[in-house]
Amino acid sequence: MSQREEKRNLETIPVGSLGIIPLEGCKSLGQKVDDYLVRWRTVRESEHKESLAFAGYQRDSYILKAKVPRFGSGEAKGMILESVRGTDLYLLVDVANYSLTYSLCGHENHMSPDDHYQDLKRIIAAVGGKARRITVIMPFLYESRQHKRTARESLDCALALQEMVHMGVDNIITFDAHDPRVQNAIPLHGFETVQPAYQFIKGLLKHVKDLQIDSNHMMVISPDEGGMSRAIYIANVLGLDMGMFYKRRDYTRVVNGRNPIVAHEFLGSSVEGKDMVIIDDMISSGESVLEVATALKERKARKIFICATFGLFTNGLDRFDKAYENGIIDRVLTTNLIYQTPELLERKWYIDCDMSKYIAYLIDTLNHDASISDLLNPNERIQEVVAKYKNGEVIK
Repeated sequence: MSQREEKRNLETIPVGSLGIIPLEGCKSLGQKVDDYLVRWRTVRESEHKESLAFAGYQRDSYILKAKVPRFGSGEAKGMILESVRGTDLYLLVDVANYSLTYSLCGHENHMSPDDHYQDLKRIIAAVGGKARRITVIMPFLYESRQHKRTARESLDCALALQEMVHMGVDNIITFDAHDPRVQNAIPLHGFETVQPAYQFIKGLLKHVKDLQIDSNHMMVISPDEGGMSRAIYIANVLGLDMGMFYKRRDYTRVVNGRNPIVAHEFLGSSVEGKDMVIIDDMISSGESVLEVATALKERKARKIFICATFGLFTNGLDRFDKAYENGIIDRVLTTNLIYQTPELLERKWYIDCDMSKYIAYLIDTLNHDASISDLLNPNERIQEVVAKYKNGEVIK
């Protein structure tokens, strides 16, 4: 057991017996999280282990059986197959997992974010208010890109947050929300948006040798003005300079529902000969981030690493393959918080950042009603891993 796990000596009484329900689209991530929790709680020493408050503390699995069967019409219902009374319940849902299908009047239908969100509500409804507390862990926040009103349009993310709270959800944990201000829709309830900065830095240092982490050799880039805070955090923690692009749009035309981008304009000091870390919340089609990478290469940048919490790759991987072959990008890092295709995991340019241990830490700590502030600000852990790298130690 590592020193950090030893340090997380959670002596407070758990809120309730721990229960995890990973929805179908989040099964593999949920299983990894469960494995960590089982391992930690098996070896954790506690003098209170035998007391009533710690009943069911050590188990072979914290995953509770649940399912969402569908009728031939495509309609469904949520079912929980074991008792949830008095449990501290954590629901894991991946609304971006399009790989799952169901039969709709004989046709094969791929599950959309709407389907996943509806299934989450079905499971919450099946709990029927019997759990002691419900926490929803939704890494890719449903409808988070529809976060502000610019015309006569719906505010889907705010509605979804209010709906979950109305159904009895106490806390919502998401990762790298497109705009964290959506939490204003539920100001009296728990909402945490977690940054995977540590996992990106660790993934990069583990897989790439001979990086010089100082302001003369490396720079952090935000591909747009919306992602500035992410880039500022990583640049400050690593002691690097920062640059940003902003999108110059043609506001006289609308193409596919938005104003087309005319050019990416760069603001920042010289990038010549430096390694670039481009940080963003998501790669959708990848068009924007590859244009930014190309613009940096034209300015004589050295290596280019793209870090994005969510790799959606909505238009496939071909353009990333070409960019890698042409030497425009060196590595792309995304997390396993959403569905990853087998093809993506096989790519030479891809680095997978596993978030399961981090989610297990969050669940373990919250179940004890202990503070997670040290988990939300990973500065100390980042400094440790950078120091190891500079000393030539192997990053595990």
